[in-house]
Parts: sequence; structure tokens; C-alpha cells
Amino acid sequence: MARTRLTVTGTPVGDVELSVVSPVGTRRAHPLPLLVAHDGPEYSRRAHLLSRLRTATAEGRVPPTRVVLLEPGPRNERYAANPDWADTLARHVLPTVRTAYALDGRPTLMGASLGALASLQAEWRHPGTFGALFLQSGSFFRKRVDDEEDFEFWHRVTGFVSNVRRVRRPRTDARVVLTCGLDEGNLTNNRQMAQTLAASGHDVSFAELPGRHDWRSWESAFDPFLLTLLQGSGSPGSSSRRGT
Repeated sequence: MARTRLTVTGTPVGDVELSVVSPVGTRRAHPLPLLVAHDGPEYSRRAHLLSRLRTATAEGRVPPTRVVLLEPGPRNERYAANPDWADTLARHVLPTVRTAYALDGRPTLMGASLGALASLQAEWRHPGTFGALFLQSGSFFRKRVDDEEDFEFWHRVTGFVSNVRRVRRPRTDARVVLTCGLDEGNLTNNRQMAQTLAASGHDVSFAELPGRHDWRSWESAFDPFLLTLLQGSGSPGSSSRRGT
């Protein structure tokens, strides 16, 4: 896969560094599906995202897909329910990528932990920007559920989660897939977020899988959940909370 580095300047959070990775043999003018990954370098290095996609593409399981690997920069400040980061993605990063590359349809946005939270907020603030969200072990903190009050952005995160819980009708038509490990602290708030989104009419599925809050567990969820999402054929496991 061919990799090109870009710097997006003039955003509300400062410069954003990213890499655009394209399948070999494709050109910028070729419209391809786009996958945007929070913590992109870590997803590539520690969860082997690019190699898993390359193999799935070779096997014909997913179409050739262009990938944006977002470098987090000051991660907690950006990802912890920061509306400026959501605006940066929708109004600066994606327009920059669209100017340089032809896209096929709306992008898929993914992230783990705070990256999952940031992914949901980006589409929540800018409905219709993304066609699908892949949210792994999201840090959907709630008062009386999570013992994270010492986290520096606790009130910002719990405030956003409370806003999501108050919605009574679909905010977005994006397909939303959540996964979470059975042995991690975020399991309860992920269950509740999935229930909240389903109750307000969103297209959502949730899979509880063996594993912890780590890159190995997140990688293990790619097949089938991320791969099925990228096929454009709907979310896997929509009739069951627990993945198999």
C-alpha cells in the first residue's frame, strides 16, 4: 500500500498530522471507499490494521479501501469529547482529503477508547458526514457507572454522553457497530450506549467479545465486525448483543 503524509493546518486544534494509505495500483482520481482511523499509527503498528485490510482485500472480502491514519497529537485534549476536534474532522480534515483523493460514498470512521468517543461525537455534531462508525471499547463515561472522576476531562465526557442519552429520535443514519471486551471496565457503559442508540432508532449493533482493553483484543474484533461493515452489507450481529 502506498503512503502519503499530509499536514492539515489552520484547524481549531492546531495542525493535524495524518497519512493517507492507498492500495497499490490505484490513483488519486480513482474513487475508493475511505476508512478514517483515530490513533492511526497505533492501529497500524499494534493492531495490524493495514495488513488485515490488505489480506481481506486480496481474498475479495472487502473492496480496495483507502485509509487515513490520524496521528492523535495531544490525545486526551482532542479525543475526550472535544467539539473542536469534531469540527476539525468534518470541516478541515475530510475536505483536505477530498481535495486530494476521489472518494466512493461517505467515509467510515473508527476509534478505540477515547477514539471511539471522538468518532461518535464527530458524527453527532455533523450528521451525514460519515456513513458508518466502528466504535471499540468506547470511553462513554457516566456518573454512578464509572470511577473515572479524576480524569481531567470527566465533565466534558459525561456531559456529551448525557446529551446522547437525551435524544429520542435518530440523530444520524450512519451504521454504528460497537465492540467491547468482556474483561474490561468499559463494558457497562458500552452496553448502555448501545441500548441508548437502539432506543432512539439508530442503526446499531453491539458485540461483547473475549478480551481486555488492549490492541490485541481490538484487532481480534476486525473479523468479522469491521470487515463486514466495510463490505457495505450492513452491521453484523444486529440481532444479538453478544458476538460469537
